[in-house]
Amino acid sequence: MGHSDRGLRRLAAGTLLAAFGGTSAPDWVLRGLEDGLGGVTLFGFNVGEPAALGALTAALRAAGDPVISLDEEGGDVTRLAYHVGSPYPGNAALGAVDDTGLTRRVYRAIGSELAACGVTLDMAPDADVNTAADNPVIGTRAFGDDPALVARHTMAAVEGLQAMGVAACVKHFPGHGATTVDSHLAVPVVDVPLDVLRSRELVPFQAAIAAGTKSIMTAHVAVPVLTGDRPATLSPAAITGLLRDDLGYRGVVISDALDMQAITDGVGLAGGAVLSLAAGADLLCLGPKPGPDDVERIIAEIVAAVRDGRLAAARLEEAAARTQALRLWSGSRAGAPAEPVTVGLDAARRAVRLDGSPGPLKDPLVVELDTPPTIAVGDVPWGVAPWLPQAEVVRVRPAEASAADLLGRAVDRSLLVVVKDAHRYADSRALVSELVTARPDAIVVEMGLPVWRPGGAAYIATYGAARANAQAAMELLTV
Repeated sequence: MGHSDRGLRRLAAGTLLAAFGGTSAPDWVLRGLEDGLGGVTLFGFNVGEPAALGALTAALRAAGDPVISLDEEGGDVTRLAYHVGSPYPGNAALGAVDDTGLTRRVYRAIGSELAACGVTLDMAPDADVNTAADNPVIGTRAFGDDPALVARHTMAAVEGLQAMGVAACVKHFPGHGATTVDSHLAVPVVDVPLDVLRSRELVPFQAAIAAGTKSIMTAHVAVPVLTGDRPATLSPAAITGLLRDDLGYRGVVISDALDMQAITDGVGLAGGAVLSLAAGADLLCLGPKPGPDDVERIIAEIVAAVRDGRLAAARLEEAAARTQALRLWSGSRAGAPAEPVTVGLDAARRAVRLDGSPGPLKDPLVVELDTPPTIAVGDVPWGVAPWLPQAEVVRVRPAEASAADLLGRAVDRSLLVVVKDAHRYADSRALVSELVTARPDAIVVEMGLPVWRPGGAAYIATYGAARANAQAAMELLTV
């Protein structure tokens, strides 16, 4: 079937979700939307005040018909609250409570905030089954390590977001939970047989499909039995074979960010775009790195691939039809009544766990062990300082800190030691152990996954480092 150059260029542009710097829309993005660009992905650096975000999305909509997406998972991965930390606990906390009604309400609240700002698609929930305790990229972003639990909460999250007229995007297909490599940096391999994949990784995705999720995001993860050494994002066997043909999924498939090294180191940005579309993806998330010249190159490469037969024009038309159906759904949805924002704090309070009986606080010294942020999370503030105004808070790098010095400063004072994912950092465990051995009355607050704990001390597990989690933990000590 013949396409004019202009028509083919519009179809190619329509598969792209571009990103840009700053809190207002640059001219190249507005012009791109006029020429058929599929939409945008917003990041923390695009988000100012809620009113400013509303003005930004209105300007984008005035230029075209964009899908406006961002990653608002609640908990550690937040864009709306990037500068202060999220008022919602993340999935690990919701999984610890295991009340699907609560999960639905939290995601309804997130959805109503996004809808009010003009966001049409949330790259959430994370449906990964976190089977690798040392997972560097999922962790508290997952509801847990039990497929049935993750499935029921994924379903509740999808229902909550979509009740507010915001499309869900369930990620990272076919599962990023059993990895110890961050796909931002390299291609992780999940080397399991298909029956394990079906009984574990795929269960939450099947639940999400049953719940009517509008989109699903692929993982840059290789599953050798299925994809060979290719990441799923570039694999027809994963996207067309497994997700479409086997699981019967008819909605929009979105690639994870194509500027991640798992893709760019192998096939390059434009090459990755063509391969992902050929494999069955409909919308390509480009990530924060590519600028206007990259976007032009990607569009030109997609057009060239159709002209030389590497990519069927019918594949682009199918992608365009699916994306258009998503837009029509978004435009037709009036949101349900909003949830009170306090639902986030309620959830965090129900998730927090205290073991032991700490005494009343006396002139507390809080030692926060600095933890390198992951790329998905970015540099979101965390810690307990806002909720303990009377405390002295020191943030230390575990490898450089002196336990003796800290203990000297804590004489005749309450000692709180705050960690995030201590099980992943030997330096953190060593420092915590040394402090707790000398001060068995210390209080340890774990704001990641409570996999490792020192003996003896009172121990608080928050299942996440969002603002709401920190507040709930400190209430246990100050009420």
